[in-house]
Amino acid sequence: MRVGSVLWIVTGAAAALVVVAREGGAEPPLPRAHPVLREGDTQGQLTPASVRSPAPEAPVVRAKRTFTATGCSDDMVRVAGRFCIDRYEASMVDDDTERPLSPYYPPLPSTMRTIFVEWTQRLADGHAGANMPLPALADWQREQSFRPRAISRPNVVPHGYLNAIVAGKACASAGKRLCTQEEWTTACRGERDTKFPYGATYRANVCNVFRQSHPGMILHGNFSLDLLDPRMNVVTSEGEPLLRATGATIGCKSQWGDDAVYDMVGNLDEWIEDQGGTFMGGFYARSTRQGCDAKVTAHRPNYLDYSTGVRCCDALR
Repeated sequence: MRVGSVLWIVTGAAAALVVVAREGGAEPPLPRAHPVLREGDTQGQLTPASVRSPAPEAPVVRAKRTFTATGCSDDMVRVAGRFCIDRYEASMVDDDTERPLSPYYPPLPSTMRTIFVEWTQRLADGHAGANMPLPALADWQREQSFRPRAISRPNVVPHGYLNAIVAGKACASAGKRLCTQEEWTTACRGERDTKFPYGATYRANVCNVFRQSHPGMILHGNFSLDLLDPRMNVVTSEGEPLLRATGATIGCKSQWGDDAVYDMVGNLDEWIEDQGGTFMGGFYARSTRQGCDAKVTAHRPNYLDYSTGVRCCDALR
């Protein structure tokens, strides 16, 4: 199924297909293929992979934000005595009902439904690459409207498939905002001001980055196509998920006093406040050793794929 229109943005000889999420209007349908070769993507040495079945997500109990003596809410970390940042990469709930949104689909109602219908059909037709099922999607998400709100909590799958516009609105719904680049980098470097959350020099496998397996290669034999396939972040390699739960990579933490910020390098790329479009940190299969300095500026704020997530910032109270 191929519906709607798309916008091509050309830089030099390279062309990137951008998905446009319109503000205040209908969301655009999405094309089948997304030929975007993102800087730093690597095929690596692939190994056999399996699929993990997403565990049922527990309902989130709505509560007012609780602020502590740090001047930050209890889901955030105080950084350099200046601002607060989410302890974990964001997951999403519906702002009205508190029901958790699936992290494997864009948190935009019509875009999500278009993707679900298309990939259901592709699987039925045998044209979806590897014979792997789609992640579960609750009936209410397919049938009702919703508004995403970002939350920061441990041991959950963080939400990919975000563009900067939706990421900013989800943070605002939580009473927070996107981080500036300076804030994001400062938080990542920790109180010792090092290039990596754990120290001054790169150490393999301490953060969930530069993984040798790539979900696009495993599913489709190509890492530059079908970047909105809902199965991308479900893939495992050698029995381990490529995208890990928040806080699961325990050595990848940026220390601030007796607290820490997790996964600022690796796991998902994270959008920051930038009108031109920037995300930071590198995702799990990006071949980068740049640590807290890793960033991508090749895409406009309306771009999204499986690897783009967010964490929010806030002022001290």
